[in-house]
Amino acid sequence: MSRPRPICIGVIADTHGLFDPAILRHFQHVDRIVHAGDIGKPTVIDQLKTIAPVTAVSGNVDGYEESGFQSEAMIELAGLRIAVRHILYASGKLTTEGQAFLDRMRPDICIFGHTHQPKSEWLGGTLLFNPGSAGPKRFTLPRMLGMITVGARVSVRHVLLNDRIA
Repeated sequence: MSRPRPICIGVIADTHGLFDPAILRHFQHVDRIVHAGDIGKPTVIDQLKTIAPVTAVSGNVDGYEESGFQSEAMIELAGLRIAVRHILYASGKLTTEGQAFLDRMRPDICIFGHTHQPKSEWLGGTLLFNPGSAGPKRFTLPRMLGMITVGARVSVRHVLLNDRIA
């Protein structure tokens, strides 16, 4: 009996209107893309959709629902509940609204953005994953995106992007 093929999710956030061509290379084999907000321009989502199906939420830069994107999303892949919200952390701490979101959604994985800081940690039985920012370089933070692979187990990794876009 063969095992089901692992599902690979490309995770991106805080693009702020920038579509780095390197995304095409890094996401070329993903089954799904999740954008965790601060999209900046709808063309970013249009370009991601040429690679794989996209689930996207809006962020504070997008004006939330005014952007046409929902502020929260829940998807189910490979039997796992994956919640997406732009702001989960602020000033280095889980926000009250972020905790309420986790309590309400009870996800296996929660993907978020906003801080521009890559993060992968467990909170109880929930994996919290921030891919970092794939947008223009800000401060001393690296430009990054993420990958989540769901198979017999869940594995995550961050992918460093060049500071300069080719």
